Amino acid sequence: MRRSATNWRVKILAALSDPIRLEIIEFLGGEERCVCEIVPAFRRAQSTISKHLSILNEAGILERRIDGKRTLYRVKNPRLFDLLREVDSLALEEISELKKAESVLMDCVK
Repeated sequence: MRRSATNWRVKILAALSDPIRLEIIEFLGGEERCVCEIVPAFRRAQSTISKHLSILNEAGILERRIDGKRTLYRVKNPRLFDLLREVDSLALEEISELKKAESVLMDCVK
């Protein structure tokens, strides 16, 4: 059981570790969008975007629905955005600490 939870964490975090995939999630927001809308927004080959969407879907981050000839995606669980906000908060703390260290170093150089 523990191993399974760890494996899922790795799968989810790995899927979130790519800038394009993070941008796709932000692009989707709370909406459901067709691949035909997603591809032009990123100016990448459809195969590239489809691969990213597939990785996010397999990690349980996105849901896929087929409507006729259209394939639609949406973020499966809106709590994902809470997680991303927490990551943003951690990143801002790190940036703040680096700025403080830079300031101390600059004071020493003067």
